[in-house]
Amino acid sequence: MKNAPISLSDVSHLPRWRRPESLLFLMAFAMPVAFATWNALLNNFVIEVAGFTGVQIGWLHTVREIPGFLAIGVIALIMIVREQVLGVVSLLLLGAATAVTAWFPSLGGILTITMLSSIGFHYYETVNQSLQLQWLPKDRAPIVLGRLLAAGSAASLVAYGLLVLTWKAFDLSYNLVYLVSGGFTALVALFALYAYPQFEAPNPQAKKLILKRRYGLYYALQFMAGARRQIFVVFAAFMMVEKFGLEVEQITALFLINYLANMVIAPMMGKIVFIKGERFVLMLEYIGLTLVFMAYGGIYWLGWGVLVAAALYVIDHMLFGLAFALKTYFQKIADPQDIAPTAAVAFTINHIAAVFLPALLGYLWVVSPGAVFGLAAALAMGSVGLSALIPRHPEKGNEWRLLPRVPEVAPAE
Repeated sequence: MKNAPISLSDVSHLPRWRRPESLLFLMAFAMPVAFATWNALLNNFVIEVAGFTGVQIGWLHTVREIPGFLAIGVIALIMIVREQVLGVVSLLLLGAATAVTAWFPSLGGILTITMLSSIGFHYYETVNQSLQLQWLPKDRAPIVLGRLLAAGSAASLVAYGLLVLTWKAFDLSYNLVYLVSGGFTALVALFALYAYPQFEAPNPQAKKLILKRRYGLYYALQFMAGARRQIFVVFAAFMMVEKFGLEVEQITALFLINYLANMVIAPMMGKIVFIKGERFVLMLEYIGLTLVFMAYGGIYWLGWGVLVAAALYVIDHMLFGLAFALKTYFQKIADPQDIAPTAAVAFTINHIAAVFLPALLGYLWVVSPGAVFGLAAALAMGSVGLSALIPRHPEKGNEWRLLPRVPEVAPAE
């Protein structure tokens, strides 16, 4: 790891694999190997090993989201640690904690190790989002972010594909799979820490709490996204195991289909964001999610079967992949020095609902699972209304429109 930072304008002499964009792709590939494997095994692991019910799974995800709520702490950390270093070290923590997950098969142990891995995941994601928006030029960001999403999907595809092929064939244990996947991510993080120079973005980041009124629509969309996504992350996969009894390789096969689809669709959606704008893509996502969550409720209210549930799960996951349009919306309206502190603030806002919703909805789940998904549909409908306020050409001074009929003028070339 080099001591002297290298300006982004001076990286052309570096080998392509040592440039900032390559580091972003490396981290985008490494993170899902640990996180996706943890996610694929989680519901079966906690039900089979620890006997979790909807109440315990709700508390588990509440604990998991506390570090996301505290992501604002990144602002304090970047006063003493470079963002790039913090991001890679957080990735290392995620990998290490994932590796030892099966060593603690009790409620207390699972909650503790989940907290550690979650600190790594959420601080990595906060810093990674900031670095992406600082290192990628605005005119290329939508396309590159789509490719980064595809790279993460490819990593998840490899992890899930290996799980499907080997879980039963070789009678794998939870311990072995967690050790291999988490260990891989940790080793890649160590490589990234020492193989890459420190990159210096052209705009030094403000190292203080920043809340600006003109970012209000972005904050609101982040809050709604966090509340809505928690219902999907916590209860959709749990439903597949609890209601339909899907086993590890079947759940993993669903994830595999999800990421295979994202590998193909994400780069295309990056181009659509570039051509049609963030408002179009986000409204497409939220309208689709409203319909999907209503259909989830139909599984309980109308007795639809596992094939419908599996199809909805795949569509749901694909729609969530469009959320990178929210990043490029912020990149276009933000002051360059606000990106890092606002990424931390946005992650905290995103996780406000995540801290209390899983635990509360765990109790509602025991009474009426369909009502949980009905609430998610209502949140998605609210997001449709908010996304309609995004201008066709967002920029500083044109962050959101109060009335849809206000004429918009494209920015000068």
